[in-house]
This record gives sequence, structure tokens and C-alpha cells, in this order.
Amino acid sequence: LVLFLSFWSLAEGGKLLVVPQDGSHWLSMRVVLEKLRERGHEVVAVIPEATLLMKSSQSFTIKTYSVPYTQEFVDRYYHSIGEKCFENPTILEKFTILLSNISELTNMFSSTCRHLLHDEELMKYLQDSKFDAIMMDPVLPCGPIVAEYLSLPSVYFMRGLPCTLDYKATQCPSPYSYVPRIFTSNSDHMTFMERVKNLLVGFSEHLVCYLFYLQYENLASEFLHREVTVLELFSKASVWLMRYDFVFEYPRPIMPNMVYIGGINCEEKNPLSKEFEAIVNASGEHGIIVFSLGSMVSEIPMKTATEIADALGTVSQTVLWRYTGEVPPNLPKNVKLLKWLPQNDLLAHPKTRAFITHGGSHGVYEGICNAVPMVLMPLFGDQMDNAKRVESRGAGVTLNILEMTSKDISTALKAVINDKKYKDNIKRLSELHLDRPIHPLDLAVHWVEFVMRHKGAPHLRPAAHDLNWIQYHSLDVIAFLLAVVLLSLFISLKCCLFCCRRCCCKKGRTRKSTKPKSH
Repeated sequence: LVLFLSFWSLAEGGKLLVVPQDGSHWLSMRVVLEKLRERGHEVVAVIPEATLLMKSSQSFTIKTYSVPYTQEFVDRYYHSIGEKCFENPTILEKFTILLSNISELTNMFSSTCRHLLHDEELMKYLQDSKFDAIMMDPVLPCGPIVAEYLSLPSVYFMRGLPCTLDYKATQCPSPYSYVPRIFTSNSDHMTFMERVKNLLVGFSEHLVCYLFYLQYENLASEFLHREVTVLELFSKASVWLMRYDFVFEYPRPIMPNMVYIGGINCEEKNPLSKEFEAIVNASGEHGIIVFSLGSMVSEIPMKTATEIADALGTVSQTVLWRYTGEVPPNLPKNVKLLKWLPQNDLLAHPKTRAFITHGGSHGVYEGICNAVPMVLMPLFGDQMDNAKRVESRGAGVTLNILEMTSKDISTALKAVINDKKYKDNIKRLSELHLDRPIHPLDLAVHWVEFVMRHKGAPHLRPAAHDLNWIQYHSLDVIAFLLAVVLLSLFISLKCCLFCCRRCCCKKGRTRKSTKPKSH
């Protein structure tokens, strides 16, 4: 009976193709895929042979393709990202490093995409499988190329795109005056100079995105046999599942096909293992501090580790620190170094007093869900902007990991633990976030199934996609009305001049006719 029901659910379900991204992006997407599989859908994920976190799964089918690098190279590459976070280059060096990183990143991942697209056996399998839809993280746009090639309706699952391309692709207004650009660390309430900075960064986005996506545009044009831009590919998405909400993100205009699922990674609390339960209980009335810098950084330079250890020794709480590097010689007794942490379960424990985090969106949302005030040490990517959002809400303190001292860390920790306003603010954010009609995971699953059932969501696509730049800004209408006004003024002026001449001529003739009579 169980076997029959299993096959029956598969027959009733749809077929979903998935092109995911590696790293922390994969962690929350995997939760959605497992839920879809539970609901009877057939899920096929296409991943490269060498990955950081994307491995085989019992919940859904994995199809791999060869890539021009090894597993050791991938491990070294992601490890080097963590190491570079602790370098402190000059402004000129930063610009040089940025260009070098863009070149390295695009070369590596566009090459990966090329291997997928030219894997004839795999692409034939994808064509013959007759999928109902494709789900992807489009930050590296191999998925959109596959979607266009297979003519499949697509669901984007993402935190955001570089250069606000997500809002440009959805034709969503994004004013410079109150929508902060990525990497600016601005809030939505900007000073004049911050608005200047925001505008300049916004203008430079076009160049950055041109460099970042040039190889993908060339690859897409070559593979699809027509000229195509990444913006055009992105604009084909049926639904955008955005991994944040307006408790965390600043309010801004959105389009009807943009669905906010922030906190999708917040799971229900599971009981702690005996090992962790014993550590937490031993902390007494002071409680614990959870410390993790994310999945990609587990060891740091000794100088920084020593400063952190000094600071942690000044607090009364027991600190659970996820750390695999060399042990600092001044490690205090209240600090436990661990290779792995059940982060969400620890944050959900009533004895947790603070959360030291790098500011990744997963960790930030776990902090919000469990109402734990944060000390943020952003490292790279969008983490600086995430930290700014938490700090601007009064729910945490941000530190510069390259410049912070043990005194700075100690002061920040004592502030979020002892100053009641931080706990009150994060509790308020948590209440707002959790006051929702449907869990973000269920909402994400609904919209994926919606696109699968209806073969897209064209009714949510604004007509702005069909307008050119002149039509969108009504420049042709303005020009027409201006021409009408000018023509009306010209005709009116001509009429006035004509009337004036007629009047003047009539008066002249009248004077001439009256002169002889006077003689």
C-alpha cells in the first residue's frame, strides 16, 4: 500500500529541473527541494562534479557534469576567499583586487557553464525529460541560459543580483534617493553625502556588471545562436523568490511576481545533544554566547584570534565558538572551541544571550527568528549591508574585523547583553517577522508549484517589459505635448500679429481718409 501511494504521488506530481549555486546559497534551496519531493514532485538537480556543499541526495535526483577543475581546487578556492577577508589593502590595491576577482570568478564559472551547455548527453536528457519548470539561483546566469534553451518557465530563488539587476530585470522602480545600492552600507535614510555616494555607485554599476557578465553574454549568444543580454535573460523569470522580507530589508517598491520568503531557513528548534545540553546547563545564570563566522570561514589569523580571545575572557557567559584554526595561546576558560555547532538550536535556547556572526543572511535570520541580539563582524559580499540593516534597527552592533581591538569586542558584547534596548529591539523584529499568515517555506513551495501547474505566471508580468526606454519614461508623449503647446503658441502668436497688423493698417487708412476733409 505504501509503495502504491508513493508511485501514485509521483504520478500526480510534476517534474522540476534545478540549477543551483554552491555555498550557503544551496543550503536554503535544498530545504525547498526536499519539501517539494515530500509533496510528490520529481526533482532533478544539475550540479558540477566538484562542489563545496552540493553533494548526492536521497531526496531527489542529482545529475553531474564534468568541469575543468578538481575537488581540491574548489576547496582551495573557497578557503582562499575566507583568507582574503583579513587582508587590509589600500584603495588602489582594492580596485586591482576587485578587477582580478571579477576576472577569476567569471573565468571559472563561465567555464563551468560552458561544460554544462556542451554536455550533449546531459542536455539531450534534459530536453527529453519534459520538465514543467526550472528553479535556479541566477546570480551566475547559467540557469537562465538553460531555461531559455529548453523554453521552460523559471522560478528564481535568491538573495539578490549584482548591480540591482534583479530590480532592473523586473522593471521595478529603484530610486537613488532612498534605495541604498549594494556595498554602500547606507540605510534608507541617507544624508546628502550618502546620497551622493549612492548615486555614484549606482552609475558605476553598469561598468561592473558589464565586466562581470560579459563572458556569460557571449556564451549565451553563442549557444542560443542570437544576440542576447543577461538583462533580457533575467527578465524572462516567472516568479522571483527573494530570501528576505521587510522586517530586515528597507521598504521599497516591488513587482507582483516578487515574493518575499525571508526566514525560510529558520527551522523549528530541535533538542540539543547531551554534549551541548551539558555545556549550556553548566553556564548557569549567565548563559551562553554563540560565535560563528559562517560555513566558509572557520579559522582566522592568529593576531585577530588573540584579540577575540582577550575580549571573550572579559564576559561572564560561556562562549561556544565554531573554530578549527590554531588555538590562541590566551584562550580563556569560558570559551569552548568546536568544529561544528547546531546554530539554530543553540540560538533558540533561552540561555543564549548574544550571537557573534559574520552577517550572512542565514545567520541574521536565525538571530531574528530566535530574538538574539547580535555582534556583527562582516567579511565580504553583502554582509556589510546586512550588518547595517541590523544595526539601523537597533538590534546589534557592527565591528570592523580588520581594525577592531579586544576592547571594541568586549564593549560591543557587554552592550548587546546588558543594554535592554538591544534585546527589546530584536524581540520586536522577531515578533514582526513571525507574525505572518504562512511560513516562508510553504509560501516558496506554493509559488514553485503554481509555476509548474500554470506553465509560468504571465499575468504577473508588467507591460513595462514591452516598452522601450523612450516609451517607459513617456518621452514621446512629453515631446508630442510639447510640440502641441509650441505649435499652439506659434499659431496664437501669428494670429495676434495678424490682428495687430490689420488693426494698424485700418487705423492708417482711417487717418489718411480724414486728412483731406480737414483741408
